[in-house]
Amino acid sequence: MRWISPAALNRRGMLNMNRRNVSYIARYNERSAYPLVDNKLKTKLIAAEYDVSTPKLRQVVSQQHEISHFRERVEDLAGFAIKPAKGSGGKGIMVITGRDDDRFVKASGATVSLASLERHLSNILAGLYSLGGAPDVAIVEDLIQCSSTLTDFSFQGVPDIRIVVFRGYPVMAMLRLATRASDGKANLHQGAIGVGIDIASGQSLNAVQFNRPVSHHPDTGLALEHIHIQEWHTMLVMASRCYEATGLGYMGADLVLDQNSGPTLLELNARPGLAIQMANGKGLLPRLKYIEGLKRTHLTPEARVEYAMSVFSHTGALYTPPKKTSSSRVPA
Repeated sequence: MRWISPAALNRRGMLNMNRRNVSYIARYNERSAYPLVDNKLKTKLIAAEYDVSTPKLRQVVSQQHEISHFRERVEDLAGFAIKPAKGSGGKGIMVITGRDDDRFVKASGATVSLASLERHLSNILAGLYSLGGAPDVAIVEDLIQCSSTLTDFSFQGVPDIRIVVFRGYPVMAMLRLATRASDGKANLHQGAIGVGIDIASGQSLNAVQFNRPVSHHPDTGLALEHIHIQEWHTMLVMASRCYEATGLGYMGADLVLDQNSGPTLLELNARPGLAIQMANGKGLLPRLKYIEGLKRTHLTPEARVEYAMSVFSHTGALYTPPKKTSSSRVPA
């Protein structure tokens, strides 16, 4: 492996963790807003107020005695997901895709009993998966039925789209595809594939696994160069609305394309990772500085999205901003 010096990374506009934490997270994210994104239940409630759809909520389990009602609430559901409200990194999420007699079928194909699911709910309440081990609540949601346009590209897990939003502007995006190596999870550090997505068009740009370029999915064998995200503009507007919803200046919005409901928000992240830069083959820093340099920001999510689509095209030809609303600082 050929190592790249910090100076070279800086010239390429790569945002490092220290600078992200100090110059963007600490500066633009008020601590009082963190509970809105660190708690999935609060995220769902606030998102609904801003016309951002999330998976339908079936049950909230906040007390041990409520677990006894779990079975009747999911009796007629073909599939569902159990999530700890304060969980992070996908910990504690259990996805049920069907039934096999009196057992529940997980996404991996393994089956579990009702008693096992009830123990899982109890563990969530005890804080086994929450940040800092604090007591938690469990939420039961409808299962995402991923759009057929993306399902084939992922191995078992649901592919999702991460959009980094800065001061309400979508600045960079990637599609995350689960692999056998990632155990069906869309986590790049565990071996999922990150596919850079052009902000202007929703087209795939570049793909990496374990930070190395790939052209095909290692498990499905499908080429990754001609993926197009349907309803892309709608996704960008939804992500942009989350700025007004939370007040967070720097965040990641994770969305999926549901076969029936269309673009759907899964969760928000006040500390989005930096691997999205590898997936796009570009650094975040020039785009963040560009937005910081605007003399006058756009007031609506729709206007911010239109502007971002015009200046952050992967071609680079559209980086010259309209003279009325921007500074002369142009990203490299």
